[in-house]
Amino acid sequence: MYSMTSRIRYSEVNSEKTLTLQALMDYLQDCCSFQSEDLGIGVDYLAREHRTWMLGAWQIRLCRMPQMGETIRVNTWPYDFNGFYGYRGFSAEGEDGEVLVLANSLWIFMDTDRMRPTRISEELIAAYRDSFGERPAGGFGERKIALPAEGERREPVAVAKVFIDTNRHMNNSRYVAVAEEFLPEGFRIGALRVEYKRAAVLGDLLYPVVRDEGEKVTIALTNEAGGPYAVVEFLRAAEG
Repeated sequence: MYSMTSRIRYSEVNSEKTLTLQALMDYLQDCCSFQSEDLGIGVDYLAREHRTWMLGAWQIRLCRMPQMGETIRVNTWPYDFNGFYGYRGFSAEGEDGEVLVLANSLWIFMDTDRMRPTRISEELIAAYRDSFGERPAGGFGERKIALPAEGERREPVAVAKVFIDTNRHMNNSRYVAVAEEFLPEGFRIGALRVEYKRAAVLGDLLYPVVRDEGEKVTIALTNEAGGPYAVVEFLRAAEG
């Protein structure tokens, strides 16, 4: 397991002084990125090898979102490699050990010259070996998410420079931030799943298609023809 500790900043919270979902997802992504950097197999190493990791799916369960000023520990661990797929778990805890967040993720190892999946090298697997753990415990649902049938189409959102990361693609947390804007007023998120289909780049238009089923809201961010970039499913938190 690899861990990092941080204090929730004013710049990371909403009007209720609660950590935003985008900031939470950035914490998870930063934690696994820092692990790779510390192991010497981070962004620069991958660039030299003409390789990168692309996120295929998130499954996140929110037990309690931390508040401004709280100190949290974010943990991550790989638990399987299979061909060009890498599987990684996450958790976030309060200072007293309270579990705040549990997450599961699927990553795809890419050849950046051909922009095709490629087999994960034994060198990479060996580097992560000491931090291997178990698959995060259940309740996450399936990886694949059905496109919303008979959803309501909303106004498109342009991919701006602020959305772009080192891969020159829209960063994974930004899809969720865009989708979250289309949730009904008062919808409190208890869990979410995200399936990434294709990478959006600067200047692309995301056409949201929203299906609200009360306890579940599914939002597909598509191109003009309806081909999905990402599909996000939000589950409403239990009352109380």
